[in-house]
Amino acid sequence: MIRLVRVELRDNENFDALLRRFTKEVQKSGLLRDYRSKRRFVSKGEQRRAKARKAEHKRRRKAAKLTGHF
Repeated sequence: MIRLVRVELRDNENFDALLRRFTKEVQKSGLLRDYRSKRRFVSKGEQRRAKARKAEHKRRRKAAKLTGHF
């Protein structure tokens, strides 16, 4: 699936503002995040382990925040 980010030049808009809007749209679309994640092959097992590791980290951070230990 190809997602294109398109930004039209507005009246009296300089290039810097246009580039800033384009960059923001690319970030919002998640295009670069998807590209970077697909640069190398990650097996299903490795994805599952990474997801579990991330969930455990999130759980510990939430617990530490609730107890006041950050």
